[in-house]
Amino acid sequence: MEGALRTADVVVIGAGQAGLSAAYHLQRRGVSSVVVLDAEAGPGGAWRHRWDSLTMATVNGIRELPDMPAVEAEPQEPARRAVPDYFATFEQRFDLQIERPVRVTLVEDEPSAASGAHTDAAPPPSAPAEADAGALPPLLVHSIDADGERLPPILTRAILNATGTWTRPFLPALPGADEFRGRQLHTVDYVRAEDFAGQRVGIVGGGISALGFLQEISEVAETFWYTRREVELSERSFDREAGRAAIAGVEDRVRRGLPVGSVVSNTGLVWTPALREAQRRGILERRPMFTRLTPQGVVEADGTLTELDTLLWATGFRHELRHLRPLGLRSDLGGIRIDGTAAAADPRIHLLGYGPSASTIGANRAGRAAVNTLLRTFDLEREGTPARRSTSAA
Repeated sequence: MEGALRTADVVVIGAGQAGLSAAYHLQRRGVSSVVVLDAEAGPGGAWRHRWDSLTMATVNGIRELPDMPAVEAEPQEPARRAVPDYFATFEQRFDLQIERPVRVTLVEDEPSAASGAHTDAAPPPSAPAEADAGALPPLLVHSIDADGERLPPILTRAILNATGTWTRPFLPALPGADEFRGRQLHTVDYVRAEDFAGQRVGIVGGGISALGFLQEISEVAETFWYTRREVELSERSFDREAGRAAIAGVEDRVRRGLPVGSVVSNTGLVWTPALREAQRRGILERRPMFTRLTPQGVVEADGTLTELDTLLWATGFRHELRHLRPLGLRSDLGGIRIDGTAAAADPRIHLLGYGPSASTIGANRAGRAAVNTLLRTFDLEREGTPARRSTSAA
């Protein structure tokens, strides 16, 4: 139940790869007044919810957490078990205190400080060089527990936001969506291909997940693949040069305050042996996006009706930033302009896993960079015990 006000120099929201990296670097630099909040019931972040067939052999590259060896797991072990176990080991090894399950519902300027009134609860943050002293009030973080009960608000100088995208699946609005009598699922609902045995399944999306679902489900069901535009697959492997180019493109967009865009729009897709086999089997027959749903199925672009039992929307995600809306971070161009990891409109807020840091290696780097910036901006470094270093698995 909501009660007495808590205080902290820094609140980390989210304990996936980026949040854990940030918590580690805060501890290592001796910042003791830190609260880490995570909406999940246990370690692992969104990895806890991945589908059965996503194994350590098929998952995209996972980078190790700071001062930890790489993930050690059998190739066929599901990623949803191996990665959370790895995160749990990291939390235990460095004694990171994660409060969970706690969902942050709102972050706002502390009302009395924002209005100019004095508060004894916590001192105002040290203003960055480019801001007038006292221009930035403390932030108030509101949250609830697993039962929806309000928890004591936290007054803080800075937020390291690492909430990811998994809790904000994107579903395009199409006419007739409420009329369809079959099942409609999103990537977040997918568990295993066998659940679709004998069905007629429409798969919507042109990214890596959609192609993976298409390959799996086509083994047990009749599939129909829909995308908004033609899907281009490159013969060129996604090497370091391509990676640098993709990151540069994303950095340019967030620097200008444009929406980030999908992963595929930045990295592209490449041919793999599995996709070559899918092409040989004839399942990469892409159809233009249908125009509406009906009770029985969908109306194709040419006006014909295709009956379906299930629609699987592999249409991506949006960043989970709804709790930050009161701070007005978005630019007129629809995105959030980022300076390093900080929101350009509000240097109290650092977005980890957003834009160029939306990868496991990017998340690690963003956690370290954000902490370095906070220490310069708010003079938070304290005398304390650095994080215990280790080079071997527990």
